[in-house]
Amino acid sequence: MVLGNLLGFGKQLLRVKVVDCNTEDSRLSRCLNTFDLVALGVGSTLGAGVYVLAGAVARENSGPAIVLSFLIAALASVLAGLCYAEFGARVPKTGSAYLYSYVTVGELWAFITGWNLILSYIIGTSSVARAWSATFDELVGKRIELFCREYMAMNAPGILAEYPDMFAVLIIITLTGLLAFGVKESAMVNKVFTCVNILVLSFMVVSGLVKGTLKNWQIDPEEILHPNHTSNSSVNVTDILPTRERLGAGGFMPFGFSGVLSGAATCFYAFVGFDCIATTGEEVKNPQRAIPIGIVSSLLICFVAYFGVSAALTLMMPYYLLDSNSPLPVAFNYVGWGGAKYAVAVGSLCALSTSLLGAMFPMPRVIWAMADDGLLFKFMAEISPRTKTPLTATLTSGAGAAIMAFLFDLKDLVDLMSIGTLLAYTLVAACVLVLRYQPEHPSVAYQMANTQEEVELSDGISAPSMGILPGMEQRLSFKTLLFPDNSEPSTLSGFAVNICASVMGALILAFSILAVQGGAAVWSVMALCVIFMVCVLLTFIIWRQPESKTKLSFKVPLLPFIPVISMFVNVYLMMQLDRGTWIRFSIWMAIGFVIYFGYGFHHSNEAAVARSPPGREMNGFKRVQESEAMSPEKEAFLHYTNNAREEDDGDL
Repeated sequence: MVLGNLLGFGKQLLRVKVVDCNTEDSRLSRCLNTFDLVALGVGSTLGAGVYVLAGAVARENSGPAIVLSFLIAALASVLAGLCYAEFGARVPKTGSAYLYSYVTVGELWAFITGWNLILSYIIGTSSVARAWSATFDELVGKRIELFCREYMAMNAPGILAEYPDMFAVLIIITLTGLLAFGVKESAMVNKVFTCVNILVLSFMVVSGLVKGTLKNWQIDPEEILHPNHTSNSSVNVTDILPTRERLGAGGFMPFGFSGVLSGAATCFYAFVGFDCIATTGEEVKNPQRAIPIGIVSSLLICFVAYFGVSAALTLMMPYYLLDSNSPLPVAFNYVGWGGAKYAVAVGSLCALSTSLLGAMFPMPRVIWAMADDGLLFKFMAEISPRTKTPLTATLTSGAGAAIMAFLFDLKDLVDLMSIGTLLAYTLVAACVLVLRYQPEHPSVAYQMANTQEEVELSDGISAPSMGILPGMEQRLSFKTLLFPDNSEPSTLSGFAVNICASVMGALILAFSILAVQGGAAVWSVMALCVIFMVCVLLTFIIWRQPESKTKLSFKVPLLPFIPVISMFVNVYLMMQLDRGTWIRFSIWMAIGFVIYFGYGFHHSNEAAVARSPPGREMNGFKRVQESEAMSPEKEAFLHYTNNAREEDDGDL
């Protein structure tokens, strides 16, 4: 009895969402095009970090080889981007990683993902707003800071900021009003700022390549440390000779390949932000085509920009002289173009503006999707009849971000953004891995709906577990795993992939913890080798299973290797975060679980479906069966989510 109750409770936690993927049906304004999505992705990803990050990483980690660091980071980000692109083609609905998790791995994981995405977006919006305020304040002589320190100081060190940032609050309120006014108007503002930012960066790259010299990629430490060494530049940047540790080995890769990898781990976060495109599924025309193109194109543009800026910067100025806080103005001053600092200031403000919009834009859409599903409070699911935007969710998002920017410094909270983002990347990769190997035959729920005279429906017919074991016609053996008889996915092959993916997820977590905490101890290295070999074996087993032949507008290539590598990269980066970040994450999750188990678990739409009478569920199946013909993408997705659909007569 107790075991049965526990199993029933577990099934409810892992109940999946049934989605109608009809792209014509949307309560939001479907007015965005592909160019809008590319601009949104570039604006969100190519933030002010491009003006700061290259200098800090080149000086401390990579030297001129920072261009390789950005290349490695871009490749790692593309792995996650490709997984998002396939889901954008498969499920053109609002919700991003939250929705993708809900339709694949279940409600609890979806809530965890959505709850952490909300935290990431709130902290991102607040921190960028404070950075915008600080950048503008710097241009006007820090008058805002001096006024607030004198008249509005807050004496709570370690808890609150030194002073409330009123200007940051004003910026967030303005942006909230823009987003509430309409998505088309917001996209237009974003395109203007993004284009200005790209033009400024293009000027930086061309100017740097013109004024730069390859000698800065071929520095010999002995020449610099020689007592008679003097700078060839007419600008006296420093009178103090650098230490040998600061110079490294010199040349293109002064800190070795380990420095390149260390820089790549930092540069990876420069590509975070493209996932905001995935929240526009119900606001873009032809989402199955536009979302994949938008994600891949924005990542490519951002890589070219980061690569160009870092190359120009290290060609203009020796890497050991770069300034960590304002590298571009200092570098242009070094080559005698001091006036370029004004272009840098304009570009920085435009980049901060697009980053702010990119952080704020997806937050109300994730909140609205969760509220619409019943996992958050229903009043947040209100749609404005005039602008067709999630009005209440937008105002709630703006209020939360404004309070955070007003009271907190946020420096200690920025790492929390990484957990939410990396967790979302990991789950999306795992979902792609699982879905592509699932059988295409009608689910058990569909068969039961067609034989309602013989079978009594009970215990939530939409549960994914009903399609796992029943109906197995093959015996599970090592031979059938490595040499499956079918060319199409079967129930057995789908079940095998589910198990392998679950075990691999646990092993990747163990591998990452050992790699970060275990050091170079013999036992740790041996354990890592064993775990790695087991993961290779599981990947090989998954690779041997038949793949779904369903046609989609975009599919991740090289399955299962790209999703598996993406999972490795994301989990490893999560494990590198410090203990304080994980403690704050635990507190945030505790608050989320109180909301979920106190409200969302009981008010979930899927819970309401499970509680409805069998006859009512049957009527739901009939309504779906009588609906119009579905697109191939819709059919492809509904196979996996156990949503009943009408098959061609020849298939029945």
